Order: sequence, then C-alpha cells, then structure tokens
Amino acid sequence: MCTAGAMVAYVYLPRYFGDAIDAIAEPIKLNQQISESDVLQSVMIILLLGLVRGVLSYGQTYLAESLSQFVSYDLRNRFYDHVQHQSFAFHDSYHTGNLMSRAITDVENIRMFINMGLVRAPYFVGLFLIVAAILLTSDWKLGLLSISFMPIVALYTSSVRLKMRALWLQVQEKMAELSTILQENFSGMRVVKSFASESHEESKFAYKNREVQDIYVKAERLRASSTSFMLFSFLVAIGLILWYGGRQVINGSMTAGDLAEFIFYLQILAMPVRMAGWLVNSYARAASAGERMFEILDSESPVKETRNARVMQRPKGHVVFENVSFTYDGERNVLHNLNISARPGEIIALLGGPGSGKTSLINLLPRFYDPTYGRILVDGTDIQEYTLKSIRENVGVVQQDVFLFTTTLRENVAYGREDSDESEIRRATDIAQMTSYIDSLEEGFETFVGERGSTLSGGQRQRMSIARAVLLDPPILVLDDSTSSVDAQTEDDIRMAMESVMEGRTTFVIANRLSTVHKADRIIVLEGGEIVEEGTHTQLLNKSGHYKEIYDLQLMPQEEVMRDIEVPADLNKGSTV
Repeated sequence: MCTAGAMVAYVYLPRYFGDAIDAIAEPIKLNQQISESDVLQSVMIILLLGLVRGVLSYGQTYLAESLSQFVSYDLRNRFYDHVQHQSFAFHDSYHTGNLMSRAITDVENIRMFINMGLVRAPYFVGLFLIVAAILLTSDWKLGLLSISFMPIVALYTSSVRLKMRALWLQVQEKMAELSTILQENFSGMRVVKSFASESHEESKFAYKNREVQDIYVKAERLRASSTSFMLFSFLVAIGLILWYGGRQVINGSMTAGDLAEFIFYLQILAMPVRMAGWLVNSYARAASAGERMFEILDSESPVKETRNARVMQRPKGHVVFENVSFTYDGERNVLHNLNISARPGEIIALLGGPGSGKTSLINLLPRFYDPTYGRILVDGTDIQEYTLKSIRENVGVVQQDVFLFTTTLRENVAYGREDSDESEIRRATDIAQMTSYIDSLEEGFETFVGERGSTLSGGQRQRMSIARAVLLDPPILVLDDSTSSVDAQTEDDIRMAMESVMEGRTTFVIANRLSTVHKADRIIVLEGGEIVEEGTHTQLLNKSGHYKEIYDLQLMPQEEVMRDIEVPADLNKGSTV
C-alpha cells in the first residue's frame, strides 16, 4: 500500500508542475494578468503530493527494511539449525570459516537484495510502465523518443547481469577462503608464534586479500560501466526530446508547461533506469549468495532419524557391533567386518596404533557416523530405531580433543545438563579431580574460561570433559584417550575415581598406554581396521602377539628400571625424605 500510494503521488507531481508553468508562461506570452490563485492552487497540490509521497516513502523504506531483517533472521536460524543437525561427515567437508562466511556475508547480501531489490523492484517497474504509458498517450512521437533507448539498455543489462553473477560468486568464494585463513590463524596463534611464522601468515593473507580485491574491482568496473552507459543513453534521449519538443513549442503545437511536464516525467523515468544497474548488481550478489546458502540448506545428513524413531529409555548397556564396516570416502574401508559384544557393566579396552580404527569405531556408537555395512545393537535393538537425542543422552563421550566454551566453569561442566544443581556439579568435579583446583580460584565455579579453554592446562581440560560425562550419568561410557594429557599422578587419581563411575556401566576405553587399559575386563587390539587380538591382559601377554610387543615397549622397561633402583641403606634406618 505504501509503495502504490507513493507511486501514485509521484506520477501526479509533473502534471501540476506543468500546470503551474503554464499558469505563469501563458499570461506572459499573451500579455495578460497572471492568476495568482491558479498558481497557488498548483503549488498547494504539489506540496500536498510531496507530503503524501514523503510519508508513504518512509513507510515503504521502514517496512522494506523490517521485512528484509525478518527474512535474514529466519534464514540465519534455518542455516544454523540445519548445520547443528548435520553429521560429522558434513563438518569433515566444510571448514568453519567457510560456514561462517555463508552465515554472515551471504545472508547479508540476500538481505540487501530483499530490501533494495525485491521489494523496490515492483515500485521501479510500476513507475516505469505508468510513466511510459503517460508519455506515449500525451504525445506518441515524443513518447517513442523517450523510451527509444530502453531496448538497448535492456539487452546490455542482461549481458552484464550474467557476468556480474559469475564475478560475485567468485568474490563470495574468495571471501570464504579469506575467512578460513583468518579463523585458522587466530585459533592457531600459539603455533604461529612458536614457529615464528608471522611473516609467512601475513604473506598468505595478503595474497588471498589481493585476490578478493581484484575481483571486487572487476565487479565494480562492470557495474560502473553499466551505470554510465544507462545514464549516457538517458541523456541522449533528453537531448532528442529537447530538440524535438522545443520545435513543437516554437510551432505552437505544445505549450511550455507540456514540454516541462514531459521533461519531469523523463526525470522520473530516469530513476528506474539508474536503479536498474544497482538492481542487476544486487541481484547478481544475492543469486550467488543464495546458491551458496542453499547448497548447505539443501544438503541432507547421511545420519538420519527414521520416521517413527523411538526414545531410548535408560538401557542396561548390552552393546553389540555386528559385522560392522565403515568408510569415510566411500572407497577405502577403515573398519572391516568387526564383531564385538560388550555385556552390561563390562569394561572394553581398545588398543592399537594411529589409524587402526579405534576412534572411528567408537564414533559409530553415538551415531556421529553410520556404519557403511552392518549394524550396532543396544539391548538387542538397532540404534537406528532410536532418536539421535536419546541415543546421545545415554552414551557419554569423553573426547580426546576437548572443547570448552567461553563461559564459566560451572556452565562448562553442566553443558548438556543445564538444570543440574550445585551438589551434582560438585560431585562430578570431585570424581574428575577438579574441585580442589576450582575452589582455589578467586571466583570458584563462576570463573570464566578463555577461548577454547586456553586458561586451563591440557590435563585440566580433560578432567572438565570427564566431569561433563559424569554429570550426564550415562549407562554407556566412552573414554577416548581421556588421560593422554595428564601426568602419571593425575592419571592414577582419575583412574581410581573413575572406577566407581564405571561400575554398572558399559565402558569403552581407548588408550595408547597400557597403564590405562591393562585392568579392563577385555582388551581388543585393532590394526588396519581389523581385530587382531582379543582377551584379558594376562591372556594377551601369553599369546606373544601385538599386545605383548606393545607391553615390552611400554611397561616392561619401566618395571626393569624400578627393580634396578636400590634403596640407600640410610633410608631403611628411619630417615625421612
């Protein structure tokens, strides 16, 4: 309504401008008295139409901006929610910086087009059609001269639009790459400084920044040439109208007011012409941004819930991997036909070198990925029959790469169980051997953690992750090398504390150190995605296989060193150390 009203008020203005000019020019031409009332009437109508147009244009601008903000709000939420529900495979393919660029820069480009392009386009198109019709009906010859340049402009604009869309797609892709470099550099600043690679990072950023600049310049050069061509065409049309219309006024077949009215209408016609270049540019940016956005929004996660997925109630914890094979890229299997059965409350240790498939196997249990072949059962039911949320509420994971949010220690511990009370949080940190450290801090549990937990040591971050898992109280627990970054004393403290937590839970322990796994109920040794050995610590030592080799490399030298240490005689006489 605001757009239509503003348009009507605008197209009526030239008519009254023409009437006002004729009310002055005609009496002067005929040596007659000028009617001030006629002039005043035209002036009052012009002021009223200007006021109406101003108010309605304000409403149009405000509502268009509001609409574009609502759309961008919904689009960002849809994008964010969609990414949240993607599997690990999706995040393996898309870098964080790339996703951030799409969520911020691309959404903004779409918002600008909705505001200034999509919403305003009907206004400019309507204005052009109405004014063109008025010009043709007023004087068809002058009208044809007025719009004679439009077919040329339309053809030129169409060719420019295709070129600019391709350029803006390049710009947005390069901006995503630039965002990736920024994100990696800022996150890895400690590595950069450790290797004194500031100059290398600066040159890498400058090179990518120059690529972005060059494409921007190309796009702007094309837009500027388009705008200049349109203005030139428009000025040529004005020149033709002044030449032909001036002759009509001299011959007396047209009044000065009629010619002025024609020029005013042509000025109105110039607005959509001038904006056409901007609209083409805006559309090209939005089209390329939309292409990148919907590439994400239209992607489907390979890990999906079935239509009638059930909520997993607290299971007993009988976990079975049945003929499980898995591949990341669809070509090379990282797991080969594995069969593992873990009874409720049993502790299963997974051992093997890097790339043996330990973490890949465990990532299948909470359905971070789905097996390529085979299935996983919990208490006899395929986990794909359950909702993803309920599965992950019953499978607690302490990951090797611990991520802490930039918030308080309390909120980091309670992540996933935000409704936990003080006693539950303290119990979890007690088990993880973190309470004494937290209490020593000035603000205790309200202490803010730096970005990615930078204010905590590696061992402290891992104990925070253990506290999270303890608070979740899952019947199935996964410890992915959860003591790799702690000293021997802390590792022993955590292991002793966790023994009570593991009691009654089915636990999978991944570790590279035998000191962490040798007390497990069953040890499974993986190599190349296959089970090469399985049994207890004693059974595997007697087999003299892979486990025995690892034991000889890790534990036996330590035991021999301890046996070689002789206690000084004076220590046996009551001396203290």
